[in-house]
Amino acid sequence: MHSFTIAELILAGFTEHYQRFQSITKLTGQAFSQQDWSQIQQISKSRISHYDQRVEETVDRLKASLTCTKLNEPLWYQIKQDYLELLSYHPQAELAETFYNSVFCRLFHRRYFNNDFIFVETTLKDAPALPVEAEYRSYFPVVSGLKPTIKQIIKHIDFKCDFQNLDKDIKLLMKAFIRQAPDTHHRSHMMRFDILQAPFYRNKGAYIIGRVVSKSGIQPFIISVLHHRKGGLCIDALLTNSSQMRVIFGFARAYFMVETHAPSALVRFLNQLMPNKTPAELYNAIGFHKQGKTEFYREFLHHLDNSQDLFTIAPGTPGMVMMVFTLENFPYVFKVIKDKFSESKPFGRDTVLARYQLVKNHDRVGRMADTIEYSNVVIPKSRIAPELLTQLRNTISESLLEEDDTLVIKHLYIERRMTPLNLYLHNATAEQTEVVMKDYGNAIKEMLQANIFPGDMLLKNFGVSKHLRVIFYDYDEVQYLTDMNFRDMPKTDLTDLYSGIDEHSAAPQDVFPEQLCTFVLTNPTLRSIFEKAHPELLSASYWQQAQLDVKNKVVKHIFPYPQEQRFIHLDKTIKERHEH
Repeated sequence: MHSFTIAELILAGFTEHYQRFQSITKLTGQAFSQQDWSQIQQISKSRISHYDQRVEETVDRLKASLTCTKLNEPLWYQIKQDYLELLSYHPQAELAETFYNSVFCRLFHRRYFNNDFIFVETTLKDAPALPVEAEYRSYFPVVSGLKPTIKQIIKHIDFKCDFQNLDKDIKLLMKAFIRQAPDTHHRSHMMRFDILQAPFYRNKGAYIIGRVVSKSGIQPFIISVLHHRKGGLCIDALLTNSSQMRVIFGFARAYFMVETHAPSALVRFLNQLMPNKTPAELYNAIGFHKQGKTEFYREFLHHLDNSQDLFTIAPGTPGMVMMVFTLENFPYVFKVIKDKFSESKPFGRDTVLARYQLVKNHDRVGRMADTIEYSNVVIPKSRIAPELLTQLRNTISESLLEEDDTLVIKHLYIERRMTPLNLYLHNATAEQTEVVMKDYGNAIKEMLQANIFPGDMLLKNFGVSKHLRVIFYDYDEVQYLTDMNFRDMPKTDLTDLYSGIDEHSAAPQDVFPEQLCTFVLTNPTLRSIFEKAHPELLSASYWQQAQLDVKNKVVKHIFPYPQEQRFIHLDKTIKERHEH
């Protein structure tokens, strides 16, 4: 088969993937308008596995067409050049590069994973960037006034559902903007709105994302839209604080569903609004997690090429299932499944793999760190601290290959680095301790609402992010909440002792919430804060009710922004002022 024909076949596989991906994403708007939350969850889950299915189909077509599966170097070198030509004016060129890499890497040995045959480095650095204008529309209040312009924006977004009281929402929106961004020019003839054309959907919420351009600069914003309890839609909140915006796009949340024709332009627009976010993080946030994986690996290689820091053992209590290490000046941790587990972990490697995949496919509700999964990661031995190298050989030898001066890790998880909660508490002030312990309880409650039972709730398995949010990151004991059996501790009396009846016997799925304080919160100060803030978490009935809610498909909205930002509170404040 001719090289150009093979290049076209691979690109056809990508085109089919992208069109199907967008078709699936498009279903979200209708599901949101009909409040079909289970459908939205299904759409989110199906998009994650969709990519690998299309890659496998393309590989099968290639195998059926190629006369030899052994690498013909001159042929595949030319295939890459032909593929490059096909991408010259392609609106999703960066994603098509990644798809090509995935296909090639399924076909051939990793010794060929270099820039002669795959896109280790992107070829698009010097190509003209797609204009961000491809993804947004500009509005000019000077033409028809501020309020009519905002109405026009809402109309163009088209949520396929009417608002409960849009005029009232717009008044609250304008008041909130003046209060939150007082330094921005607010006169209608001195500003321009740039609004991303497609809404961002996630769980029970929709988001309008844009910026105000005025003489005082650029003010990014996110508008949250929810269904009103009385019917119709309502604007629930305005977010202009960059820290809050980054939390909404955070690594512990499910991927957004948003239609896009030019993902690179969309990512560049978002990057202008949130400069601290990396391209990898933003591609992940909008659902292109394979592209996020590619971008992250390029960041990783760039760091290795331009630094001298060493891989060292990660701070914190050593895990019983995972070997965890880090790179001092790179804000991530690297996790490898150990060859042997502690006796207290009655399961094997396949169970751990399945539980990490469960979390990947699940709504992480802002409380579970996203993991990036890699195979055959090559690390120079010169960059590994001697004590870590010894530990790796002793604990994960089955996952290692040593080749001359490099170490190859066969299977690796990478997560954003956080301060383990138990270590954070060692140096925390009384005020900080109270904040994070309350949030620890909130994290557990929000995971329960998403049908996640974290299993091991020891403080060492939670981290504190730079936004001071408590986030869970150890998934080897994660299970569905509905699979567990929550019980109150039986009360033992002398009759039971002499009868020989063991009321305390527990099946593997039995959980006694009262023991949370006994085994996890042994520190009296921490226990006191937790008991005061979350007494219900110590009662089996609370966990049983959470199970019932899941079984009855009661989907609760977990707000990715502070409650005080909600217009329901602003509206009350305005009414109180008028009454006085």
